[in-house]
Amino acid sequence: MGTVITTDALTKQYGAKKVVNHLDLQVPGGSIYGFLGPNGAGKSTTMKMILGLIHPSAGEITVLGQKMTDENRLSILGHTGSLIESPSYYGHLTGRENLKIICTLKDVPEKEIDHVLNIVRMENQQHKKVKQYSLGMKQRLGLAAALLGNPRLLLLDEPTNGLDPAGIQEMRELICSLPQSHGMTVLVSSHLLSEIDQMATHVGIIDEGELIFQDTLASLHEHSRSKICMKTTDNVSCIPLFKAAQIPAVLKEDSVYLSCSDDRTVAQAVRMAVHNGIGVLRLEEQQMSLEDIFLHLTGKKVHI
Repeated sequence: MGTVITTDALTKQYGAKKVVNHLDLQVPGGSIYGFLGPNGAGKSTTMKMILGLIHPSAGEITVLGQKMTDENRLSILGHTGSLIESPSYYGHLTGRENLKIICTLKDVPEKEIDHVLNIVRMENQQHKKVKQYSLGMKQRLGLAAALLGNPRLLLLDEPTNGLDPAGIQEMRELICSLPQSHGMTVLVSSHLLSEIDQMATHVGIIDEGELIFQDTLASLHEHSRSKICMKTTDNVSCIPLFKAAQIPAVLKEDSVYLSCSDDRTVAQAVRMAVHNGIGVLRLEEQQMSLEDIFLHLTGKKVHI
């Protein structure tokens, strides 16, 4: 499907501060692109620029093969859906009545309402007034509104914010189903690393307005260096033994960590320990979490 969103040196500056700084995004068609970064990193500002809600200070945006301009913005947005920050709704109206208003605004047939309600699993709550909805139901109503018109591109800004664990799981499953079942490309932002890890096929990491990583999720995990955690009956004595054999090892808490994980080296370490009367109680391969990778890339912890 090619690239659905491309930004070229996209920049937004307020006074002397560059909130978004020369951002070059490449969002492949049919992907779930996880836009990851701490709160205040520039994610929402970028998404608003892609939707034409904020004018860039510099740079270009191409959406669905067309360069975004004031003249063609509305025609491009006719093929997109979005849920930015909190969903808007009329609390005194029912969920279905709210969606009817969106249909009028989008010039979409009302018969689509049943379809989107089915996607977000809200058929049984459609006749309740929205002010009686839980936060999770309001988020799902916002997603239903974004899906009206069967958009080719969906932009979701922190869609799991404020949801309970069950709501997060439901929203995650919905998002993951959209590319395959409806042919959509999804750009989803989050500061929750675990969420992106469970949803995305591609990842862009933004920090202080700058893109510090962009590739597939699998490629991001290749940045993680696996290590072997070895628990023995005498961890302290293992360290000089391993270092003498040039096996990199450190003592941490109640375990020995080998920074190399190839089978030959691990087998050698186990043999050396046993040969010297040290019992090996447990061996475990550990990989860097997404949080660890972020720390490795940025030099600081992400705010979760």
